[in-house]
Amino acid sequence: MPAKSQAQQMAAGAALAAKRGEKKVSELEGASKQMYESMDEDELEKMASSSQKGKPAHNRKS
Repeated sequence: MPAKSQAQQMAAGAALAAKRGEKKVSELEGASKQMYESMDEDELEKMASSSQKGKPAHNRKS
């Protein structure tokens, strides 16, 4: 599932980095920590790799 906002995409990227061991899990906060715990690496990859073009900074509806 692609990200619906730039903020969601950035959180997915941080969670993905933690899953891959590139970032410490203790550095995660909020949405990125929830994503780390609830999503697998493939789901995070799909969400983090989508284009930011045309996406709002924040999506209040999600």
